[in-house]
Amino acid sequence: MGKQLIKSKFLQISMVKRSLLFLYLGLWKILAHVIKDDKTYISLTYRVSFGKALNWSNLKTLNEKMQWLKLYDRKPIYTILVDKYLVKRYLSDRFNEEYVIPNYGVWKSANDINFDLLPDKFVLKCNHNSGTGLCICKDKTKLNILKVREELNKGLKEDYYIAHREWPYKDVPRRIIAEQYLETKNGKIPNDYKLHFLNGKLQFVYVSYDREGSNDRCTYDKDWDRLPFVWVPASTYRSTMNTSNVPKPDSFDKMIEFGTAIAKDFKYVRVDFYDVDGKLYFGEITLYHGSGHDKFFPSEYDLTYGTLLQLD
Repeated sequence: MGKQLIKSKFLQISMVKRSLLFLYLGLWKILAHVIKDDKTYISLTYRVSFGKALNWSNLKTLNEKMQWLKLYDRKPIYTILVDKYLVKRYLSDRFNEEYVIPNYGVWKSANDINFDLLPDKFVLKCNHNSGTGLCICKDKTKLNILKVREELNKGLKEDYYIAHREWPYKDVPRRIIAEQYLETKNGKIPNDYKLHFLNGKLQFVYVSYDREGSNDRCTYDKDWDRLPFVWVPASTYRSTMNTSNVPKPDSFDKMIEFGTAIAKDFKYVRVDFYDVDGKLYFGEITLYHGSGHDKFFPSEYDLTYGTLLQLD
């Protein structure tokens, strides 16, 4: 869903409901810091998202099992994989740096960035979170540098672990990275191909396309046949999702090869790729899609894929 559509829907909410929404979000920020025990907090947030208690002794759906992974599947390498800076070194060593988006620089504070040394187009982001501080610059001459520094420094202060208890983010050394801005020959942001693996096997591919327009979603299997569901935040779902046809990317076989090589070490993992006019780039490695709070539409696919995911 585009920013303008989100803003339009938000403005349609009554003032009373908006006030309640802000109160709700404020309370959750307080609770996130008050409740120290991860299992208690995860159980509570799951109940709020799905309207039912989490039965830890009989986990069935994929979202339920995602909560188990957050709590019990812990390996030191995970902290490197969620670090947007260090994961590039991991991917370069395992595959080749030609598949990794080049960096222009790395800093511990936004105040240290020399914007004069950056190209006209670039991406700035924090290495330890998702979204807060993100700057996609398409024309440096129009950039509000003071605002960008402010948002990046705000992002550096964000404790990404605390909101959903995704423990690998807890000890990531916080940095800001500047990387190459990817665009197709038509000047578009490339599609984002998110490959979901369960116990080492590719189960489905979630495609984010037209990312500057409808920012729509489609889901395909390993043979690039359409699957009849999406797995998205409930607030962004609309019935027109998964109705357009997205051509299979030229580098899809290579995506499967690389993704499978990574996935053999995980119970669940999502490996993201970009295809830029046939040139393959890694996006990121995600250990908990939507932190186990995104919803399947139709909902029965949560159980379908939950049954396929085998936990110890």
